[in-house]
Amino acid sequence: MTPVRIPHPVAEEMLSHARAELPNEACGFLSGSLADGRATRFHPARNVDASPLRYNVHPEDQVRITFAIEAAGEELVAIFHSHTRSAAVPSATDRRTAMYPVPFYLLASLAQPDAPPASALRAWRIADGEATEVPLSLE
Repeated sequence: MTPVRIPHPVAEEMLSHARAELPNEACGFLSGSLADGRATRFHPARNVDASPLRYNVHPEDQVRITFAIEAAGEELVAIFHSHTRSAAVPSATDRRTAMYPVPFYLLASLAQPDAPPASALRAWRIADGEATEVPLSLE
């Protein structure tokens, strides 16, 4: 199984975004090379739901980020969101609403807000309502 590979500064950027969005869930996208699972850039987005229990990427952000990824010659590697008080495990809602079976899903747990990326982040594949954890490598 291809691991998700993320540079440590990108992981820190995701967690900073997630902490800044508290008490609500944060969201965004990671771009890079899907073939080798390497995410090289984080694209923060607004959570249009502004909720501590769910996320929904703002449609304007989704379009803007998608165009930016394509213009850079990159691919969508992962969809990111945070859980404000629970583990970085896809919830029933996450599994039900996941619409992209190819990119990874990267979750951050803020149950311990100061936790380092290695313990706060987990990567998943979600397809047909089933979540499978995949290896995550911070470089």
